[in-house]
Amino acid sequence: MAHMRYSAETSPFLLQAKDFLVEARRLKPGPARNELREVAKVLRELAEFEIRFQSGSDVDRPGL
Repeated sequence: MAHMRYSAETSPFLLQAKDFLVEARRLKPGPARNELREVAKVLRELAEFEIRFQSGSDVDRPGL
Protein backbone atom coordinates (compact mmCIF):
# COMPACT_ATOMS: atom_id res chain seq x y z
CA MET A 1 0.00 0.00 0.00
CA ALA A 2 1.50 3.34 -1.05
CA HIS A 3 1.96 6.07 1.54
CA MET A 4 -0.25 8.97 0.45
CA ARG A 5 0.53 12.60 1.23
CA TYR A 6 -2.15 15.22 1.52
CA SER A 7 -1.83 18.92 1.91
CA ALA A 8 -4.45 21.02 3.65
CA GLU A 9 -5.95 21.76 0.23
CA THR A 10 -6.19 18.16 -0.96
CA SER A 11 -7.02 16.23 2.19
CA PRO A 12 -9.97 13.94 1.50
CA PHE A 13 -11.26 14.73 4.98
CA LEU A 14 -11.35 18.45 4.19
CA LEU A 15 -13.02 17.84 0.85
CA GLN A 16 -15.70 15.77 2.57
CA ALA A 17 -16.11 18.42 5.27
CA LYS A 18 -16.70 21.01 2.56
CA ASP A 19 -19.38 18.81 0.98
CA PHE A 20 -21.12 18.37 4.35
CA LEU A 21 -21.09 22.13 4.94
CA VAL A 22 -22.52 22.82 1.49
CA GLU A 23 -25.33 20.36 2.21
CA ALA A 24 -25.89 21.86 5.67
CA ARG A 25 -26.34 25.31 4.15
CA ARG A 26 -29.18 23.96 2.01
CA LEU A 27 -31.12 22.88 5.07
CA LYS A 28 -33.22 24.98 7.37
CA PRO A 29 -31.82 25.48 10.88
CA GLY A 30 -32.48 22.44 13.01
CA PRO A 31 -31.10 19.11 14.20
CA ALA A 32 -30.25 17.74 10.74
CA ARG A 33 -28.29 20.87 9.84
CA ASN A 34 -26.49 20.84 13.20
CA GLU A 35 -25.54 17.20 12.74
CA LEU A 36 -23.99 17.88 9.32
CA ARG A 37 -22.03 20.77 10.80
CA GLU A 38 -20.76 18.54 13.62
CA VAL A 39 -19.67 15.87 11.13
CA ALA A 40 -17.82 18.54 9.14
CA LYS A 41 -16.09 19.69 12.32
CA VAL A 42 -14.88 16.16 13.09
CA LEU A 43 -13.67 15.73 9.51
CA ARG A 44 -11.68 18.97 9.78
CA GLU A 45 -10.11 17.72 13.01
CA LEU A 46 -9.19 14.43 11.33
CA ALA A 47 -7.59 16.32 8.45
CA GLU A 48 -5.59 18.43 10.87
CA PHE A 49 -4.41 15.31 12.71
CA GLU A 50 -3.53 13.60 9.43
CA ILE A 51 -1.47 16.55 8.21
CA ARG A 52 0.34 16.88 11.58
CA PHE A 53 1.05 13.15 11.64
CA GLN A 54 2.49 13.20 8.13
CA SER A 55 4.69 16.21 8.81
CA GLY A 56 5.91 14.60 12.05
CA SER A 57 6.74 11.35 10.32
CA ASP A 58 9.28 13.18 8.12
CA VAL A 59 11.42 14.20 11.11
CA ASP A 60 14.21 11.84 12.09
CA ARG A 61 13.72 11.02 15.74
CA PRO A 62 16.84 9.95 17.60
CA GLY A 63 16.46 6.73 19.51
CA LEU A 64 13.42 5.48 17.61
